[in-house]
Amino acid sequence: MPASVIMPALELAQETGKVLRWLKAPGDTVKKGEPIVEIETDKVTVEIEAPASGVLQDVTARAGDVVPVGKTIALILAPGEAAAAPSPPAAAAIKASPLARKLAEQHGVDLTRVKTASGRIEKADVLAHVESRTESVAPAADGTAARLGAASPKARRLAQERGVDVRALRGSGPSGAVLAADVGVALSRADAPGVGTVWRIMAERMTASWTTAPHFYLVREVNVSRLVSWRERASKQTGARLTYTDLLVKLVAAALSAHPRVNASWKDGAIALNADVNIGLAVAIDDGLVVPVIHRADTLSLVELAARREDVVGRAQAGKLRPADIQGGGFTLSNLGMYGVDAFNAIVNPPQAAILAVGRIADRVVALNGQPAVQPTLLLTLSCDHRALDGARGAQFLGALAELIEEPLALLV
Repeated sequence: MPASVIMPALELAQETGKVLRWLKAPGDTVKKGEPIVEIETDKVTVEIEAPASGVLQDVTARAGDVVPVGKTIALILAPGEAAAAPSPPAAAAIKASPLARKLAEQHGVDLTRVKTASGRIEKADVLAHVESRTESVAPAADGTAARLGAASPKARRLAQERGVDVRALRGSGPSGAVLAADVGVALSRADAPGVGTVWRIMAERMTASWTTAPHFYLVREVNVSRLVSWRERASKQTGARLTYTDLLVKLVAAALSAHPRVNASWKDGAIALNADVNIGLAVAIDDGLVVPVIHRADTLSLVELAARREDVVGRAQAGKLRPADIQGGGFTLSNLGMYGVDAFNAIVNPPQAAILAVGRIADRVVALNGQPAVQPTLLLTLSCDHRALDGARGAQFLGALAELIEEPLALLV
């Protein structure tokens, strides 16, 4: 039986995915687990793997197509296997002139719903159908559609998939109705150089988080002299390329294990505790920001964490992430210390309860045994969604993390 290659749902609110390019062509032999197509989601570009071994056939989505989640975009057949013959579309059996069919396609009209007195659908029948379903409102002076109803079904569907407000578009159809072509023009402008899809969707998601999640912030300065020593010693002992982010991921994982309420999400009006400690890393790329996830970080050694971090960050920057790389995150760490930033307030990555913002390590004057002393310190800022986390629980987590950073040697390398 043929194995279906479907448009996957990689995120909670994802409805569509965009095919960027096929890595394999129809007729190519593929192996199970081998990347065969690149898909762009709301957040990131990922490679979709073959669900079975066989021959790639019946590719129905081309590069640039936006496809609903769950739709089959190709089949993988076993050697010698033939795909089932597709059922002819219902519209093909309808008698209609070529011009009527072309108009129906342009206006997103289902020919099975068009009424005709002659038994054969003509141009006038299609135009009458469009007029009848378009609300009887005059277009605005500037040609924009006055209400959401003044848009073809195809235009509404495309606009909903791509996050476009049809009420703001200039309609080129009857009575100023917005057509699919009008939405396409708006999308081409939105995807102009410098404002790609990933960046645009990132902006929309962060705006939604900022305007819906009641943020509050907890700030803590920690002495990192022992953290610095730990990194130097661990690097020599293991020979691995260890970064401060690797150390912080390990310590954050330990703190989350001790404070599970911080490892939570706000979903459907309720708090959902995450079963695993999966920590996302905010990574800047040319097209925006992506958050690959280090799964079950609390079970990994420091060397394993470093290898995993290097792998996912490298593939994120190269646009080679896989679906599993961006799924399941329960907490996010954003480190801007390498850019010389002292401290910042990060926006919570929904539906997560919190995100940790990390600044640079710098020598600062602090009180040590009652005397002023210069010590390396680090500023941590915990951004919290007050719907899922209160100040006391957030402070307890941040306090536990600060203690681990100042005395990290109790954890095994």
